[in-house]
Amino acid sequence: MYAAVAGGNFRRFATYRMATLAGVFTNTVFGVILAYTYKALWDERPGLGGYDQAQALTYVWLGQALLMTVAAMGGGFESELMERIRTGDVATDLHRPADLQTWWLASDLGRAAFHLLGRGVVPMTFGALAFQLALPRDPLTWLATLLAVLLGVVVSFALRYLVALSAFWLLDGAGMAQIAWLAGTFFSGMLLPLNVFPGALGEIARALPWSALIQVPADVFLGKHTGAGLLAVYAFQAAWAAGLLAAGRLLQGVATRRVVVQGG
Repeated sequence: MYAAVAGGNFRRFATYRMATLAGVFTNTVFGVILAYTYKALWDERPGLGGYDQAQALTYVWLGQALLMTVAAMGGGFESELMERIRTGDVATDLHRPADLQTWWLASDLGRAAFHLLGRGVVPMTFGALAFQLALPRDPLTWLATLLAVLLGVVVSFALRYLVALSAFWLLDGAGMAQIAWLAGTFFSGMLLPLNVFPGALGEIARALPWSALIQVPADVFLGKHTGAGLLAVYAFQAAWAAGLLAAGRLLQGVATRRVVVQGG
């Protein structure tokens, strides 16, 4: 059943062809802007953050390829779930023979799979043709990166699920969604690698769950983690995923005891 939910959401996003083309164009344009910004920065500071210029440019284009996949800025299922909570339609969802959290996780995995293919491949290909990138030659590195991306998607889902559940108490979760958007933008490594952050700020940023979204997959792709180090970052992502999913399960249990419809 959950595989069917994931497949259905994949097909749902695939129907919005013009939106996908517009998104690909936007990701590519921002990729070019960031790439030239990074070139200027790395010309002045070679080796910044432990990356050479080719690796830094690769980081840019991989980030653009993963931006929608891991929903670093939100924009996935959470707005729909918050609306169903606000209207009380979630009561119907709770009576279905399916687990609420697992249902939305399956749905989000379908969305992520589409965005990885639909909005990730073209910007990454353009970046590889237009700039000198440090692309892995070992196919196993690509597979290792896919696993890191999958774990990053689950961490992202777990964070956004907690945000969506806040609507049980706030009725309008737009404020929480905005806070999550800011945190994801800054702490995922979307704008700048977290390895560049100085001192304690960098250590804290890399320890937060948002780093599992872009920073960790990018470092795996660039070969920064191998052997035991690779297992360690997988464990880091898996630990955050398990902890946040458990928190979501606990909060869901508390929240569903008080389904409130706004205005009544």
